[in-house]
Amino acid sequence: MGSAFAEDLYKATPFTPAGSFTAEAEGPAVDKAGNIYAVSYQRKPTIGKFTPDGKGTILVEFTQGSLANGIRFDRKGRMFVADYSNHNILLMDSKTGKFKVFAHEPTMNQPNDLAMAPNGMLYASDPNWKESTGQLWRIDTKGRIKKIAADMGTTNGIEVSPDGSKLYVNESVQRNVWVFDILPNGDITNKRKLADFPDFGFDGMRCDVKGNLYITRHGKGTVVVLSPEGKVLREIDVLGKMPTNLTFGGPDGRTVYVTDADQKRIVSFRAEFPGREP
Repeated sequence: MGSAFAEDLYKATPFTPAGSFTAEAEGPAVDKAGNIYAVSYQRKPTIGKFTPDGKGTILVEFTQGSLANGIRFDRKGRMFVADYSNHNILLMDSKTGKFKVFAHEPTMNQPNDLAMAPNGMLYASDPNWKESTGQLWRIDTKGRIKKIAADMGTTNGIEVSPDGSKLYVNESVQRNVWVFDILPNGDITNKRKLADFPDFGFDGMRCDVKGNLYITRHGKGTVVVLSPEGKVLREIDVLGKMPTNLTFGGPDGRTVYVTDADQKRIVSFRAEFPGREP
């Protein structure tokens, strides 16, 4: 049996060919069988589904003006999609591509990225790119939606800590990473800055089981890994200048998949620890 030390950790390699996506490549998420889902495969209004060996098919092509961004699975294997153009959170069948509106909120700018708490509570970032502002929403297991933060910068990447006690949010334009405490009812409190950077933007964000945050650095072409205290642990070259979002997958949860809008593809690398989601 090989060990983590015998393999090349944090070295990105292409998972799909360059040009297999549009420049809106986004959203990756992995189901229990190890299939990878990502947005804008071949054409813009699609979600692609990939086997663990990289064979891709179009799961759904939206025809009613919907456009997907972040994707998350809950512990029951249900697939949730941020439909930013129609201000929806969609509940989708990952086998057939059929979907229904799980939550709708007309006062959203655009639901952008999603985070799933261990108890099934969903959190959505909601940037206003023109104004460089943003807000946050929580969506309970019945699809009821509530604004939990306003007056923020361009909220983008969003994630919950492994124990479900903290919510992390980054702001793409302002280059801040914030952390909140999550209250028993799912609301958030005690906002404080975890980290900030002098250059390049942020996009997607995921935690490993140790609570380390993996954040795409849009424009720099890297994924930066922060400790739960906000210390930079490493920075990983992902072979394209515009990494958008990322997720953990693979049989042991230690393969990281990154969508890249520059090379219009997915790349992957191996990490030391698995992602926090099962």
